[in-house]
Amino acid sequence: MSLQHRFLRATLAAGVLAGVFATPAAAAAAVPATLPAGQYTLTADYHRYDTVNAALVSTLGTAAVHTVMDNANHDRTALPSSFSMPGLAGGFRFDSGDNSDCANYPQGITTSRDAVGTAGGGTYDGHQLVLVSWYTKDGCDGDQQRSRITLADWDATYPNKYRKILLVEPTGTATTPDFKDIPIHAGGVSWYGDYLYVADTGRGMRVFDMRKILKTDTGGTADQIGRQPSGTYYAHNYAYVLPQVGTITSATTSGTNLAWSSISLDRVTKSIVMTEYTCPSGCTAYPNRAPRAIRYPFAAGTTTFAATTTASQALQLPWYKLNGVASHNGRWWFQSSGAKQLYYWTPSTGSATYAWVSSGESISYWEDDTAADLLWTLQEAAGSRNVFAVEQATYDG
Repeated sequence: MSLQHRFLRATLAAGVLAGVFATPAAAAAAVPATLPAGQYTLTADYHRYDTVNAALVSTLGTAAVHTVMDNANHDRTALPSSFSMPGLAGGFRFDSGDNSDCANYPQGITTSRDAVGTAGGGTYDGHQLVLVSWYTKDGCDGDQQRSRITLADWDATYPNKYRKILLVEPTGTATTPDFKDIPIHAGGVSWYGDYLYVADTGRGMRVFDMRKILKTDTGGTADQIGRQPSGTYYAHNYAYVLPQVGTITSATTSGTNLAWSSISLDRVTKSIVMTEYTCPSGCTAYPNRAPRAIRYPFAAGTTTFAATTTASQALQLPWYKLNGVASHNGRWWFQSSGAKQLYYWTPSTGSATYAWVSSGESISYWEDDTAADLLWTLQEAAGSRNVFAVEQATYDG
């Protein structure tokens, strides 16, 4: 645990009992039902863009994660003093511009503890990091136009900074490599080893390699993207872009395709779990049916999926409007933004329900060898974008 983490825990703990949340009391709830796991498969292609990516790397050059963070140019701020809930262990907000921006919305969350575990204090390239995925709209009421990530230092060794990186899809050829925006919701994200897995609602996941962050020119106009006639590469004035390296395509014989709303890494079973945002009825932009949660194992001893992967667990859930999921050591958590509740479930002990924040999004499990394990999560609502961690034992049945 960083000194900064310890300081925040100490200073925030005093306000917990006086906050807007009472001490959580588990309430009996419905439980998930088992589905045939063999109905759900993934097809992985980690080499789809190899040729163009090699040309982009040769043309633009790469920046290591530590270099990106050395050049972090946004200041994260403290959680507001009014924010409190049981088990709160710390957190932060983005700067005032990102906290209130009505065209950009934070969605998924993962950390360097997902990437590497607890080894070396959970650092990747020397930094302990919280990574958040975002989608960008064309104005406050527009359509989705692109997606990005932010890398935020969560370590007393470094300044309280974060940096934005644009997600892009490689295009063009080996002689004229190019890239374009990725207009997806980016509702969930998992970092495992060097690979970043980003949920793509109707397809499965897109794969990125954190060793291949590209350097771009920050000149040009805010709407310019990709290779220009001059040979310069612009990216909406982002200094760094992360190109997609592969695809993970979802299929099912159940008769109803999965909606990949959120994902999370389970380091114990070495798998990714996903869940769906659905409604009981009345929704026009989302499915009206019971949601599912599916577990997909990585290939043994790797941080990648096999060419074809069959799910190892499939559940039909009794809860709706789920924006977050996490699983660790046989336990599951589901976050409902609609109900403002966090659901906890294990097959042996049943389920429990806890009061939760409004506009909650994804969840990431944070392993810790020397302190309490945590659940990291965030809120998407403009003006209240709290990124925070709670001790998982507080929400453990």
